[in-house]
Amino acid sequence: MPTITVGLLCHLPVGSRSHDTTTTSPISEVPLTLTDPRRDTEMPVSMLGRITVILDVFDRPSRRLTLEEVARATQLPRSTAHRLLGQLAKLGWVEQTPLGYHAGDRMRTPDGFDRTHEDIRGAAAEGLHQLHMRTGMIVHLSVLDGADQVFLDKLGGRDREDLATTVGGRLPSHQTPAARAMLSFLPTEQINGLLAGRLDDPEQSLGWNLPSLHRDLDRIRRSRGVVIDRRANPPIWYSSVSVAFRAVPHTVASISLCPVAGSDQTVGSPGSLERLAPLVAKTAHQVTLQLSRR
Repeated sequence: MPTITVGLLCHLPVGSRSHDTTTTSPISEVPLTLTDPRRDTEMPVSMLGRITVILDVFDRPSRRLTLEEVARATQLPRSTAHRLLGQLAKLGWVEQTPLGYHAGDRMRTPDGFDRTHEDIRGAAAEGLHQLHMRTGMIVHLSVLDGADQVFLDKLGGRDREDLATTVGGRLPSHQTPAARAMLSFLPTEQINGLLAGRLDDPEQSLGWNLPSLHRDLDRIRRSRGVVIDRRANPPIWYSSVSVAFRAVPHTVASISLCPVAGSDQTVGSPGSLERLAPLVAKTAHQVTLQLSRR
């Protein structure tokens, strides 16, 4: 949770009234308390306390909450939550979208990653290194962030300048097998809300539409998040084996292998990618175990 500076508080109306019966008091006064269930202690409901409990609920990357969900999770009146969320959105601490609120840029680390993204990257580091050393292939670690695939790490690939993936880079989530593997973890309604606009645009769809995407996702679900794909779509992606997994409760991640150099025929022999799938799946399982111990 980032430190909230006094500069943030100066932008918030102290002592203003909402439609609820609670009066917001100056920070120095603590007229009310509520129990934080995670700490089992009494928490002051001053302006600072209210801001803190709101920011605390956005503790996972890509976690989107409606106004009602924020109010329920913080035990704040709906009107109070709405007012403070609006102020926090103006200052960049949260962002509002048609699907709800999520963590803003000021809640991210200096390199642009969500703090939980950094946890995933750290937990995966050794396993990705071992996977790269054992196979000699390009290894990608990515997460699903809204409608985008975000690359958290990449090992190898110096001789594949035509593979346009970079750490911190984003791609639309329907464009790569690894991203579609992650999408398969989401409910149909959420996928439609995230991607309907993109898939209606011929320049962004790359030939995909909602029916064809859902057919592919059904296939991926039957394989439990494992995708073996020999179709190349340069410069975005090449043949690969990808495994998606739930890294933490609200975040889906994937690990994928791509050929290092030359033609995709380097992994095109019958069964070659299939033989790599258990190794990638084992690495993904190790990452989840590492994260569970943190």
